[in-house]
Amino acid sequence: MPATDTTPRERARRRLLQTFLWGGASLAAGISGLTKPRSAWANASGKTLRIGYQKYGTLVLLKARGTLEKNLAAQGVTVSWLEFPAGPQLLEGLNAGAVDFGTVGETPPIFAQAAGVDFLYVANEPSSPKSEAIVVPRGSAIATVAQLRGKKVALNRGSNVHYLLVRALQHAGLEYTDIQPVYLPPADARAAFTQGSVDAWVIWEPYFAAIERQAGARILVDGTGLVDNLQFYLASRRFAAEQPQLVHAVIDALAQVDAWAKAHPAEVARELAPLVGLDAATVEVAARRSSYGVVPVTAPVLKAQQRIADTFSELKLIPKPIAVSDARWLA
Repeated sequence: MPATDTTPRERARRRLLQTFLWGGASLAAGISGLTKPRSAWANASGKTLRIGYQKYGTLVLLKARGTLEKNLAAQGVTVSWLEFPAGPQLLEGLNAGAVDFGTVGETPPIFAQAAGVDFLYVANEPSSPKSEAIVVPRGSAIATVAQLRGKKVALNRGSNVHYLLVRALQHAGLEYTDIQPVYLPPADARAAFTQGSVDAWVIWEPYFAAIERQAGARILVDGTGLVDNLQFYLASRRFAAEQPQLVHAVIDALAQVDAWAKAHPAEVARELAPLVGLDAATVEVAARRSSYGVVPVTAPVLKAQQRIADTFSELKLIPKPIAVSDARWLA
């Protein structure tokens, strides 16, 4: 059998991953040139730690400051940073073997675990419910979530805001089938929102602050009282097993950045603004709605994740029930 063939189970897993990814073909093409053999850590004398990050957050600050590279240089470890547009795409990178460590919201790991991606929860940031929301255009007549019945709602399928939408609908007495979900990545969703092709958009920071400040989007509801909106740090199971000291090194470096960021939101905004392509005032709005303080993943946090997994299983948004605790890091 040719080396590129896969088993039926693997093909099914890949199809499931693609159901919550956008641009899967182009992403896979980009990843193919980055992927190392899965035994790379065991065999390589010069090691490269591959970190997947998104447009915003503590990992971006850590990357900009270069402190992790300095900390690991003495161990002969270099750091490679790979940017992804959202959590589902980052987890596809981890599944493909291109990422060792990365950060995502609370929903992408649920979809990924159901698809067979082999990762571990290693740490999380505190709850940040105000940093994601359902927004509507400034002139929209929609004033409540209940009025989304029959409306087109844009969101990135499998992203952290997917659960916010489900919970907001439940709280308003609506079923998921009462709306028309339009699955789009952030850039395409923003275009559809500003052009009037969708009625609402479920989005996270810094896209949330940007559409609010730049286009006058109105907040229909944020995550307060509905979701925790935790930010998770994940590692591939093989990497965490082979290099637990490097996992701890990244978490320690993140803790140092978090401690500074929590006390200096204006400075955070000034550092991040040129990196994310937004003005400092907009980034500061996002920074003040975020939470900082990386901690180990606890049993109550995994219990909350299990509730999300059970909800998505009941809605048939994932193909089977999962046990979130199977992905807990015990190092």
